[in-house]
Amino acid sequence: MKTGKMLVFAMMTLLCCQSLFAQGFQPPAEGKAVVYFTRVSSYGYAVSFEYFHNDEYIGVFKGKNYMRYECEPGKHLFWASSENKEFIEADLAAGGTYIVMVNIEMGAWKARVGLSPITDKNTEEFTRAKDLIFSEPPSSTPQKKVDEMNVKLKDFIADKLKMYDEVWKSKYNYPVITQDMAIPAESMK
Repeated sequence: MKTGKMLVFAMMTLLCCQSLFAQGFQPPAEGKAVVYFTRVSSYGYAVSFEYFHNDEYIGVFKGKNYMRYECEPGKHLFWASSENKEFIEADLAAGGTYIVMVNIEMGAWKARVGLSPITDKNTEEFTRAKDLIFSEPPSSTPQKKVDEMNVKLKDFIADKLKMYDEVWKSKYNYPVITQDMAIPAESMK
């Protein structure tokens, strides 16, 4: 009996780990949407960018890499932090897969981050993002670190969102993701 439980546990662990570290496009769970944050350039490989969804820290990665983030469909605010703060409003469709290019730009003290949605699958950007996604598993920030950073950055997050609402949203022309920007499943093969 104990051996059977151990075998089932081992098989479940293996299945969970396989999907966690799978490379290639993974469709969202039923009723969800997925956003891939892709950084296709090795330029500034040592510089980390932190990523947020609305008022929550969701992860960090550096260099040529990507992060897969699954969430509910509907309206969202995604943002990244470095020397600057870059925002992207999104209205995601259930079942939709979206790609956001993470660009590194020269800054005064450290690198600046840029976010731009891929809107056309017939571009070099899409090909580079697709090649990256198929070449390696996504970057994953351990849940323990995500939880710790949400506590540590609570005031920082509130301050930046207040600045976004009161100043930056009307001052800067941030990019937007609309439901029709979802990448068709046949393009992700």
